[in-house]
Order: sequence, then C-alpha cells, then structure tokens
Amino acid sequence: MTGKLGSRTDEGAYVLITGASSGIGAELAWLYAARGRPLVLWGRDVARLEDVAVRARAFGVDVHTRVLDLMDGAAAVAALREDDDSHPLGIAILAAGLGDMRRGQDVVERAEDVLRLGLVNYATPSAMAAAAAERMVPRGRGHIVLIGSVAAFHALPFAAAYSGSKAGIKRFAEAQQMALAPLGVGVTLVSPGFVDTPMSRRVVGAKPFLQTAPAAARRIARAVDRGRPHLVFPFVFSVLRLVDTLVPWPLKRRILSAIKADQTD
Repeated sequence: MTGKLGSRTDEGAYVLITGASSGIGAELAWLYAARGRPLVLWGRDVARLEDVAVRARAFGVDVHTRVLDLMDGAAAVAALREDDDSHPLGIAILAAGLGDMRRGQDVVERAEDVLRLGLVNYATPSAMAAAAAERMVPRGRGHIVLIGSVAAFHALPFAAAYSGSKAGIKRFAEAQQMALAPLGVGVTLVSPGFVDTPMSRRVVGAKPFLQTAPAAARRIARAVDRGRPHLVFPFVFSVLRLVDTLVPWPLKRRILSAIKADQTD
C-alpha cells in the first residue's frame, strides 16, 4: 500500500479514539483537542480515561467517553453505531491493542492469549472499521485509522499471536483502503516499531529505535492529514522490510528462530 490517497473529512465532526486511556491513544486525544476537534474517547480504565478527558476538555472541546472491553466485538460495533448516531464521526482511530508473547519458560503461547489478541488486535477493530465505513460512505467523507505493527512483516515464533493478529489487520486495512478510496473515505494503516507505552515497557531487553508516544501521535495525525495509506516508523523499518523481501526463506527462518524475547507480567 503505497502512494497518497486523500479523503474528505469534516473539520467539525467528532474524532473517535479507542485505547484513549493511555499511550498513543491519550496523546492523540490531546493533539486533536488542541486542534479544536470534538472527541469520543474509549478505554477500559475508568479513572485514567476520565483524566485524559479532563485534560482534553481544557482545550474547550466537547468530549464524550465510553468504557468498553474490545473482547466483546458485537458490543463494540453496536457502541460505535450508537456514538455515531449522537456524535457523527469524521475520523475513527482504532488505537486500542494488546501485546503479548510466549514467556521464556513456556513451550507455546497460551490458547486463551491467542484468542484474546486475535479479538482485540484484529477481529474487533476490523469489524469496527467496517461499521465506521457504513456510516462514512453515505456521507462521502471520513477517515479510518488502523494500528498495526512492524511485527506484521515477520513470522515471530515467540509472538505468533501478536505478529499474526497484526498481519491480519494489515491485510484488512489494505483491502478496505482500496475499496473505500473511490468513495471519499480514507484508510490509514499505521505500522510502528517500539513506542514507549505501558505495553512496550513489559518487554524485557533491547527496544531499538524507541519512539515516544507524543512523537508517534504527531506522525499519525500528519499521516491522516496527508491521506497516507500506510505509515511505517521509524523509517529504518521500511528499509528492513525491503531487505526482508530479499532474504531467502531458509535463512530468514534461521534468523527469526534464533531471536530470544521475554516480557514481564
């Protein structure tokens, strides 16, 4: 997914941000509030979500919040439609996600973790993106943002559920972008490397090219402004992705199998 395909957005329409109680989601909330955009913020932590909302309201914008667990995809789709009925959405940033991997002492990932990541990282945001598109297409404008990961570019044996779920959202975003571009609705896939968030802080070991959450939020907002279909950052991961396509599979498999990773609970 390359090139630039713009979308038409209503500057007075609401911006929906999931995962808004911390990390990139919170930073995006404050960034768009500073721009004067009204917000619909979703999160799982009541207290932290309200803290984010209070700071956003200080910019003088209307802010509505919703506490919801994205493990329930049907409830999330119904909630998005309900919020759009009362606060028509111009931008839907589906930033909520989970990170997990096989622990050092485990032989395989837990089945429950695989299901959890599949729902939160792929199935629910994909369904929500479809629901957002249902509302935006008749209006002839809008923009949907899906958060993937550079992990989607590689088969990670220690994080099969995470890399697999992010690969799924990548492919969905590419297909949805092609379908919606002629209809005035943009789709941006964001594939970040390590970002300094509560999720990444659980990872044990080196985190090369670590980005701050405010810097990540600024990059994402600029990508939406420019109608970029795919944002990969830091740039070095775009280079590594190209190199990856040139490496023969037997060698790639050997390299990936040798990587050691772990995380705290």
